[in-house]
Amino acid sequence: MSEPLMFMMGNFSAEFPQSLLYAKNHMWGVLVSENAYRFGLSAYAVRLLQDVYFFDLTIEPGMKVKARQEIGSIESKKAESSLYSPVAGSVVQINTALLNDPTPINVDKYGSGWLIELNLAEEDIAQLLSPSKYIEHLEQAWEVAQRTIKGQVNG
Repeated sequence: MSEPLMFMMGNFSAEFPQSLLYAKNHMWGVLVSENAYRFGLSAYAVRLLQDVYFFDLTIEPGMKVKARQEIGSIESKKAESSLYSPVAGSVVQINTALLNDPTPINVDKYGSGWLIELNLAEEDIAQLLSPSKYIEHLEQAWEVAQRTIKGQVNG
């Protein structure tokens, strides 16, 4: 098994398993059955949020979602945010265990902390990024994220 790729977020490192694909909205995806991908928040997203304590979804199995469609919300020590679908697809299942206790998002983000499972068309699968392409995306986004963290969005 390949070593995960690393991205430095100041003094903290975020790991990205090379066996996963990534979306620009900081979700990872893994094929779990024919055209069905399981998605969760990447280490980058979890690090920025810090200590997720509330998770809710407004979607359910059988629903179709569009790319970037709002699918729920998440609250943490650092932020209250809407969640958006990483790609278009049909909802296969949601991780209902997280609705009562979102702790796995913090401690097992690439395992039991998964959020949703979507059935994808080939063209939607093609929108997902390889780990190295995701790192390139993070390098471009990190400067903006640092200004946001420091409250200097307009600076």
